[in-house]
Amino acid sequence: MKVIGLFILTFMTANATLSQTSIHEFEFETIDGENKSFKDFSGKKILIFNAASECGFTSQYEGLEELHQKYKDELIVIGFPANNFGGQEPGTNEEIATFCKKNYGVSFTMAAKVSVSGDDIHPIFRWLTAQENKSFTGAINWNFEKFLLDENGVLTHRFRSNVTPMAKELTQHI
Repeated sequence: MKVIGLFILTFMTANATLSQTSIHEFEFETIDGENKSFKDFSGKKILIFNAASECGFTSQYEGLEELHQKYKDELIVIGFPANNFGGQEPGTNEEIATFCKKNYGVSFTMAAKVSVSGDDIHPIFRWLTAQENKSFTGAINWNFEKFLLDENGVLTHRFRSNVTPMAKELTQHI
């Protein structure tokens, strides 16, 4: 009976997550343990990405910081560390925060470490990967995939890992 109840609860949670129409209906924990609401970013575009400190794409932190500095009046950049691909983010939140600040001068918002794939996928990424947009839908393939949302919190574009943060392909939509 407990297994059936757990299945029903899991099914209801997954469906509730997919019923949201805007990222503004979600909250997240920052890497420093603070609770944040995406409602706080209403009226600005949001770029969300999944990150890993030991990935071949880790140097994109530099471009993400540049993007943050250049467009900070109209764009919020938020990184979500995840250890889903190749075990490339093994660190704790504190270790990740220190790494990002020391090596790339990261000043944009970093979220607490989450799962972006699999059975334990965080609700934000379950929602993001299911949203129709002008690019593609479906599972995240690797670290540093990017999701661009408009001022109303609606996903408009997705970019795979090989699209650098300052690429025209991305910046033309800001």
